[in-house]
Amino acid sequence: MYYLVTIALLITMGLALARAILGPSVYDRVLAVNMIGTKTVLLLSVIAFLFGRPDFLDLALAYALINFIGVLAVLEFFRSRERRREAAVGKVNEGEST
Repeated sequence: MYYLVTIALLITMGLALARAILGPSVYDRVLAVNMIGTKTVLLLSVIAFLFGRPDFLDLALAYALINFIGVLAVLEFFRSRERRREAAVGKVNEGEST
């Protein structure tokens, strides 16, 4: 059963990778990368159970925290970049009207 779960996780990770490559927007790509990170944590947990290595669970938890913080950082970067673009467009439009 656990081997079936491992195969299912690898398939969903492949589908998420396809979404990350083909995603129409940046947010779709970020969501797909977050999904890959989450599936990696699940895969590490299953491998830890299969091989009887509970220390892998510590690695999985650490990776989950890094994944969460990384996704927040990337989203904040794109949000601040969008704000800078809007401010630059506003200044250009303001300069043309005077």
